[in-house]
Amino acid sequence: MDAMEQRRNTIVDLVNKSGNIGFAQLKKNFPQISEMTLRTDLKALDEAKRIVRVHGGAKSVDVVIGTDDMLSRRLVRNIEAKQLIAQKALGFIRKDTTIFLDSGSSTTALASCMLDQSNLICTNSLTCAAELSRLNKPAIQVFGGAMNRYSMSVCGIHTVKEAQRVNFDQVFMGVTGYCSQTGFTCGVDEEAVLKKTVMGQAEQVVLLMDSSKIGVKSTYSFCGLDDVDILISDGCLPKEFQEECREHNISVI
Repeated sequence: MDAMEQRRNTIVDLVNKSGNIGFAQLKKNFPQISEMTLRTDLKALDEAKRIVRVHGGAKSVDVVIGTDDMLSRRLVRNIEAKQLIAQKALGFIRKDTTIFLDSGSSTTALASCMLDQSNLICTNSLTCAAELSRLNKPAIQVFGGAMNRYSMSVCGIHTVKEAQRVNFDQVFMGVTGYCSQTGFTCGVDEEAVLKKTVMGQAEQVVLLMDSSKIGVKSTYSFCGLDDVDILISDGCLPKEFQEECREHNISVI
């Protein structure tokens, strides 16, 4: 393997690990390589469909096209951001309320730090359920349905019917991407249906979304800004998006 091929393989690994990478960050990883050479690398990798070149850097193919990426891969992306989001979200959880935890890496991070207090916690996420099993005081209800081995969750008509029986005080939802044209999106049709169902029965909708999801357009839309009460992120959201949220009376944390 020559140096160019090795460098390009490393670039693909970096992009897939984080979901996206900025050009400035890429230069830091290859200080001896010229900007022109790195831009040529990105163009070649984009043409080979190994990454997607975007303004200012590159994104993972899985993230951009909205495929149902392996949860095990998502769990190791942007770990610090997800832990920060989870700690922020923890402050919004009230005792003696009914909560829904969506599937995903951010909600799994929240489940891992949930306090041992009286709540009814419903979820379709097997990883959230596993994290919550350490707690004694909450009642945990895991919805049934068809298992998605990639996201380690369940969805489908049976899951939706179970969710329709519950009125939620708060729901904490994961997001695959957000674009102003499409709103908030995910990569699986049945999961989008479940998200819509749960949000329609909630007193308060809380989205957990790190800043890497901005500008990412996945396949299925499940809500717009008008449907959200609180958005919890990593403190790095673009100013334009924060302004959009303010215009729709969303509290950005």
